[in-house]
Amino acid sequence: MSSSQESVLPSYETEDSQASKLIRKSKESPFVPIGVAGLIAVVGYGLYKLKHRGNTKMSIHLIHMRVAAQGFVVGAMTCGVLYSMYREYLAKPKE
Repeated sequence: MSSSQESVLPSYETEDSQASKLIRKSKESPFVPIGVAGLIAVVGYGLYKLKHRGNTKMSIHLIHMRVAAQGFVVGAMTCGVLYSMYREYLAKPKE
């Protein structure tokens, strides 16, 4: 294959490892790994609190965990939008 045909191929057909793809995507959208870490933290905290919830009903506990997870997602999305707006309008050099 010639070099001109190689540049036409989609990026998913190149030989990238999973780790390099994850690093590249993390640089493009840094809030994705933060969101995944937050999800793991909320799930871990929820499981810990589930074991030590005392007399609290299961339904109340699940409602609290759902609200916490939704709050984290809304916060992460807001930060992501603000970051992308900053990158687009403030950090971009004037043309």
